[in-house]
Amino acid sequence: MASTTQNKKKKTTSKAEFSKDTYMYWFESMMLMRRFEEKAGQMYGQQKIRGFCHLYIGQEACAAGSVSALKEGDKYITAYRDHAHPLALGSDPNAIMAELYGKATGISKGKGGSMHMFDKEKGFFGGHGIVGGQIPLGIGIAFAEKYNKSGKLCMTYMGDGAVRQGAFHESLNLAMHYSLPVIFVIENNGYAMGTSVARTSNVHDLYKLGEAYDMPSKAVDAMKVEDVHKAVAEAAERARKGDGPTLLEFRTYRYKGHSMSDPAKYRTKEEVEAYKKQDPLEQVKNTIIKQKFATEEELKKIEAKIKEKVNESVKFAEESPYPDASELFKDVYVQEDYPFIVE
Repeated sequence: MASTTQNKKKKTTSKAEFSKDTYMYWFESMMLMRRFEEKAGQMYGQQKIRGFCHLYIGQEACAAGSVSALKEGDKYITAYRDHAHPLALGSDPNAIMAELYGKATGISKGKGGSMHMFDKEKGFFGGHGIVGGQIPLGIGIAFAEKYNKSGKLCMTYMGDGAVRQGAFHESLNLAMHYSLPVIFVIENNGYAMGTSVARTSNVHDLYKLGEAYDMPSKAVDAMKVEDVHKAVAEAAERARKGDGPTLLEFRTYRYKGHSMSDPAKYRTKEEVEAYKKQDPLEQVKNTIIKQKFATEEELKKIEAKIKEKVNESVKFAEESPYPDASELFKDVYVQEDYPFIVE
């Protein structure tokens, strides 16, 4: 009799940490990021997309888990690996793909390209091409939220290479000094371009850099979207109470090279495959099926719709016009009749 009871216990499925709606949001959001990025890589290979192109494949939980933990009206700013963040926030994939193509219908009117996406309506203050350049801007946004008593905060993302910049340390110091509502996120994918963290820093646990400023700091397994959500929610509660910033080190991994021109020969195939076994999208998919939130067939239908949406974004981008030459002199200054622009 006891043996039968034990067997029943083993068959009992443990309850999921989060609701069905949350898991389904994560699945759809991360699947859109993944399929969009794969298509962007394909289009880049066909020379439809020019310039630089930094893919986010493997890091999707960093964006999806952050957005699910925060509130509408919170602000976001990041570096140049920036296609996925606006997708997670609900920006139009058509406008993002058109921007990659450099078209007038792009989210930055075709003037920003891959590295400079912006969506003011979604609170996304852009991708930024200068390493670490967005960090002081992030605390400026947070200062404005505090000054206006909005109750909102700013998520300020950066890569692991940015922590070597002086602007990082200056920003942490000021954020603590003024108790700003900012969450600093190091998306540590192990490599600053092609150079590993171990080769560039004596401090390998990058979250410890925040401790020098008495800032609450922790490492997060960012291959698990649940862990990302919980860490961000905790940091957000601190920020909204007026207790100041938090530094989170999201330990993640990119499956592709630093950019499309990077063959990534500085790491082994075994290392990449080991991380793929922890794939955040597959983990969420497995939980959904295990918890019977949806069947595998239902998830395939969602994926098919997402693929169709991505294909539509390519069609939209290819059929959109390039900006007119006169656009070169627009959006340079807020003052439309600024007198020192000579056409």
